[in-house]
Amino acid sequence: MDRLFLDANVLFSAAYRSDARVRELWGLKDVQLVTSSYAVEEARRNLDRPEQREELERLIGRMEVLMSSPAERRLTIDLPQKDRPILLGAIQSKTSCLITGDFTHFGRYFGKKAEGILILTPSDCLRRRKKR
Repeated sequence: MDRLFLDANVLFSAAYRSDARVRELWGLKDVQLVTSSYAVEEARRNLDRPEQREELERLIGRMEVLMSSPAERRLTIDLPQKDRPILLGAIQSKTSCLITGDFTHFGRYFGKKAEGILILTPSDCLRRRKKR
């Protein structure tokens, strides 16, 4: 079973619109979706409407949520301080992929491994899973 770590922007997108394609991640077979309390809080802060926050809670109820802060360590890639906990969470939770829509900070690493974690956009992840 693959373990996929979802960044805050993926959680946000899924909760923001009920017809967002990113929600297909929750329907994947043989996949455990994982995130962190850090990512959940970031998504929650950015959702405006109560029904969006309720949807976020429903979605994370179907995931594994890493509650502890990941231990800081040296990384082989350069990330802003606010994005480090996302990759560190993916490492700590032993996921195979980090799924993020953050083109600004993770874009140059899309389709590559960092610290043993494959970094993909949600659409690339879904495309790869459909090819299996």
